[in-house]
Amino acid sequence: VQLQASGGGLVQAGGSLRLSCATSGRTFGRYVMGWFRQAPGKERKFVAAINWSGGATDYADSVKGRFTISKLNAENTAYLQMNSLAPEDTAIYYCAAHPNTMLELRTTPMYWGRGTLVTVSS
Repeated sequence: VQLQASGGGLVQAGGSLRLSCATSGRTFGRYVMGWFRQAPGKERKFVAAINWSGGATDYADSVKGRFTISKLNAENTAYLQMNSLAPEDTAIYYCAAHPNTMLELRTTPMYWGRGTLVTVSS
């Protein structure tokens, strides 16, 4: 599985961005998809996950109510809608995938895409 994240950029605090994660392969619909982020000088952290059907999601407490993860199996793409962005959301965002559960993706992602930089100015 190859993953390609896009959609990052510079936005003012309070603004919105939507990240996309395009995938290759015919089995996209069978994968749990997720997003992680890494702020400058900090470790990579879990942001959100969505199960294979799109019927269940999981979020880090820091983004609950502001970020929404979704996936369109027909387009082999996962999304992260980010609203009410704050400077502390500034990070490189990575999409990830796992063939099994959201918990496994959260703890040991199997596939990683290249990151996309999100910068939120105050």
